[in-house]
Amino acid sequence: MARTINTKTLVTLKAAFAAFGVYFCMYGFRKPFTVASFEGLSYFGVDYKILIIIAQAVGYFISKFIGIKFISELKPTKRLTYLFSFIAIAELSLLGFAVVPAPYNILFMFLNGIPLGMIWGIVFSYIEGRKTTEIIGLFLCSSFVVSSGFTKSVGKFLMDTFSVSEFWMPFSAGLIFIIPLFLFGILLERIPKPSEEDIMLKSKRQPLNGTERKALIQQFFIPIVCIIFLYICLTVLRDFRDNFNREIWDGLHFSFDSSIFTLTEIPIAIMVLLIMSFMVKVKNNKKAFAYYHYILFAGILTVGLSTYLFQQNILSPFLWMTVSGFGMYICYIPFNGIYFDRMIAAFDIKGNVGFLIYIVDSFGYLGSVLILLYKNFGSSQTSWLSFYISLNYIITISVLILSIIAFLAFRKKAKPNSNSNQYINFDTSKIL
Repeated sequence: MARTINTKTLVTLKAAFAAFGVYFCMYGFRKPFTVASFEGLSYFGVDYKILIIIAQAVGYFISKFIGIKFISELKPTKRLTYLFSFIAIAELSLLGFAVVPAPYNILFMFLNGIPLGMIWGIVFSYIEGRKTTEIIGLFLCSSFVVSSGFTKSVGKFLMDTFSVSEFWMPFSAGLIFIIPLFLFGILLERIPKPSEEDIMLKSKRQPLNGTERKALIQQFFIPIVCIIFLYICLTVLRDFRDNFNREIWDGLHFSFDSSIFTLTEIPIAIMVLLIMSFMVKVKNNKKAFAYYHYILFAGILTVGLSTYLFQQNILSPFLWMTVSGFGMYICYIPFNGIYFDRMIAAFDIKGNVGFLIYIVDSFGYLGSVLILLYKNFGSSQTSWLSFYISLNYIITISVLILSIIAFLAFRKKAKPNSNSNQYINFDTSKIL
């Protein structure tokens, strides 16, 4: 018995380590360019940095729509091949970005976004449908909290220490992460398939055809629509903070070096891991699904309250960026897989998490593109910091309203006259 438990623990740790590593390294091909300022460059009446961020986001956006079908129908035997192929395409795109002069190299940032948009779905397909999906998923999700800051630190380090140009820096940073990603990918491929116990506890995960996808949307139409708009808000906030982190820090007149992008994110990742790890103890999928909504309420209120306290000079810039980032990420992270994993298990849905993730993700990146266009054309005189503060308040209110509607829509299925496989117990008097 003890040996069985030790084996399961080892599999969980191996899966968590591999998934974290792959996605952490993926950010080395996606985010380093955002630490560059590209000062003085603008084309077509738009700031050059905004243009390349939009180009990559549009690639990501298109990728997510393709992924609705591609990831939901992905066969396990093809996963590793696609993983390595997509990373290779992304790195070659960064080479094109370095070699081709601006503004024509904007196209290569668009091409970079398309393959990278598929990586999350591929990685999560390895870990979903397991008893320990939640804990593995937490490590996977924490990777993009830490990796974004770390890869930007790498990019700034390359520019400051080795005088790598802003155009060659993204490709150079990508080279650093190729071998580690390859090793983590091999390790991920070697984790065992879900056991019979996993299937019994979390329901079997299988590809979804077009008819099944349509039926799932119809069954949960109202809450899914709310979650889509809610996720758009969270993605807009997260991407703006992530892509213009340097500009926000500049606006705060805070003295910093390349380490600041990592130092603020590590406490966030630790706090999110500690709080979300509690959910692993909740064996009842229906209760756990309800609890995620409560976490959402608390997290988004933290964003708004911390911003208000910062404006009242109660919180320092560093503390505000950390606390507001924590509130945002504790809302954002569950929608990258573990929320939907519990939803599928709670309703005994015959399908997979990838389909639901890619639906919300596709619209999320569309929102990011639109907000950047608005910032450039509708609010160009507003500083990055002021715009970000306003965004915090608007999104706090929007997410709070949408999350309450989604909560009530799911709660409606808790009525006694609902059939048994749709019963969601929102009674939280017994936590476990």
